[in-house]
Amino acid sequence: MMETTAHRPVVNVTTAAYFVVAIVEIMAELFSIEQLKFIFKPLMPALLMMLYFLTSKERNMLFYLAMLFSVITNILFIPNDPKMLFYGVIAFLIHRIIVLWLVNRLIRINDFIPVAIATTPFLLVFFYLLAITDGIPVDTFILLSLQNIMISLLGGIALSNYVMNDNRKNSWLLICGVLFVALQFIVFLEKYYLTGISPAIFRPIAMGLNAFAFYTFYEFVIATERSDDNGAPMG
Repeated sequence: MMETTAHRPVVNVTTAAYFVVAIVEIMAELFSIEQLKFIFKPLMPALLMMLYFLTSKERNMLFYLAMLFSVITNILFIPNDPKMLFYGVIAFLIHRIIVLWLVNRLIRINDFIPVAIATTPFLLVFFYLLAITDGIPVDTFILLSLQNIMISLLGGIALSNYVMNDNRKNSWLLICGVLFVALQFIVFLEKYYLTGISPAIFRPIAMGLNAFAFYTFYEFVIATERSDDNGAPMG
């Protein structure tokens, strides 16, 4: 463990606090309690930053930047306002770029052919949905296209790395990638494809996916840093 013995109780409490906050936020989404959303939604990335600070020797600035843009995205996605949604999509795109940058630095991709093969099915699904969705402004369409590429690439990297090398860090990355892909799918359906008629259950589902996706991303980063410290991947 990277954290000291003295830090372990704090790590355990912070981890528990993260999931308590996630459950409260899911309930807030389910029952549309706006005040709780504004309080608890930004808390989740903040708690992950604290966890990372306590458990990592690397303390990579890219992780903190990714969590910061997650906070910004979460806040901008709360109001049901097209302008805020547009700014939220921009913040989310920046967040995705940082996440991909960090993932690439951690796993050091050398062969892009398996990644390209694994990425293609995700691209086909997301661009098909985008193509059959009406009423999306041109500027938003461009941003969503870039987002589709980013999330498909993340899913492709996660899947190809797991297939080629099944170890602990790649298992966390696969879970993270699947959750982020599912999150993108649900958010797109809610915000664009079924806008105005989307089921109320989509919000809490998206929040649950968001909470677990970010926690598994944190676990992936920590597992990778530890395997690098030990000089070999963890099995």
